Amino acid sequence: MADTPTLKFYNTLSREKQVFEPIDEKNVRLYVCGPTVYDYAHIGNARPAIVFDVLYRLLRHVYGGDHVTYVRNITDVDDKINARALRDFPELALNDAIRRVTEKTETQYVSDVATLGCLPPTVQPRATENIAGMIAIAQSLLDRGHAYVATGSEGREVLFSVPSMENYGELSKRRLEDQQAGARIAVEAHKKSPADFVLWKESAADQPGWDATFTVDGKAISIFGRPGWHIECSAMSDRFLWEEIKDSLSPKAKKRPHQFDIHGGGLDLIFPHHENEIAQSCCAFETGVMANVWMHNGFLQVEGKKMSKSEGNFVTINELLETEKFGGRRWPGEVLRLAMLMTHYREPIDFSVKRLEEAESLLKKWPAGEEPSGDVHASVLDALTDDLNTVAAIQALHALATANAPEFAASAALLGVLPKKAEISKDLAEGIESIIQLRLEMLKAKNFAEADKIRNDLGERGVLLKDGKDPATGERVTTWELKR
Repeated sequence: MADTPTLKFYNTLSREKQVFEPIDEKNVRLYVCGPTVYDYAHIGNARPAIVFDVLYRLLRHVYGGDHVTYVRNITDVDDKINARALRDFPELALNDAIRRVTEKTETQYVSDVATLGCLPPTVQPRATENIAGMIAIAQSLLDRGHAYVATGSEGREVLFSVPSMENYGELSKRRLEDQQAGARIAVEAHKKSPADFVLWKESAADQPGWDATFTVDGKAISIFGRPGWHIECSAMSDRFLWEEIKDSLSPKAKKRPHQFDIHGGGLDLIFPHHENEIAQSCCAFETGVMANVWMHNGFLQVEGKKMSKSEGNFVTINELLETEKFGGRRWPGEVLRLAMLMTHYREPIDFSVKRLEEAESLLKKWPAGEEPSGDVHASVLDALTDDLNTVAAIQALHALATANAPEFAASAALLGVLPKKAEISKDLAEGIESIIQLRLEMLKAKNFAEADKIRNDLGERGVLLKDGKDPATGERVTTWELKR
């Protein structure tokens, strides 16, 4: 592709910005860690959804929509989910209760991020539908001497042996002796090394589980249990970015089995989650690479403080969209999206009412309702190809809007911030019409002061009036439209 723009991304693995060269230009592959659906997604979950949606849009623009596969998983097996299921649906069998919890919250998440302007991923797999792949990876690690079975206080576990991987810690740049356990349980004496983490763990009666049989030294060991956190993403990324599409890959790509192009997620996932994904995948498949590029978005705080329920500043995406919890009003999805993109994805972001107001003010200055025809302007594309510099892209986009440039709509669509034409309800339209009729009566009575006051009041509410004459009768008529 001689005309393909040069993309540069900051690679957490190398700690430098580098030119992006896909393994197969006709099969560019992206995996992003999705939500754990035990509750409604909070505003921190919105940031990676938006950031990597922009990356997905950019890759589609550069390589073609049919040549990019984007996988974002749904984690629906987790101890927090178990607790929520037991609390909310005590009358149901555990697995049924878990399904009720996760289906509701997954549906809400998908709806919320769609309102934020995010395109649906190519594949959005659920962890519970990929258990077989997790068991297979655990067995492969046992076969290759990278895992062992031990019995702890909560039952039998298949554990990854961290010291068995010579270069463990390259992503986080942590020495082995500094590592903390990557499992979601306390460190116990049954581990050979404190850093060893769970691949599979036995389930109690009040926990979900699947039948699994592992072979160790020629002996079959059956453990009814559930997967550890990290192995879920190793299994799902390999299935959907290698196993199910490998026949369509180029000969060059087929020589690099079980590898893909970009892995994304939040900065908080570098250790232990992503570090342990690399360990599992590279050791199970005997490859030196899981993903070529690792991209991480920065932390988010709310009004200058870390978001937490104890601080009283914990807010979900749905609350921002549907309630008046934040700033005393509801916020449109496009405003939330633009507010996120006004900070570079690798930088920390202070999510505030002020920032939302700034984003809303900017959107009102841009033309709405245009079809994204024409080319993306070079200034916007250059900014995005330089490590997703959305700050520079938005500045360039504003210049296009100010100049009424024909490339504005296509450029805004690439960022996913193309302003929509304002829509109103039938009741609101009828209310505006009645106010306009009142104003016309004021004008007939020569009460110009009150008529002007009505015009000004409507203008402050975003309703623009335009006076004219009926060509047939010569009488004054007034039309209106909503401004952004």
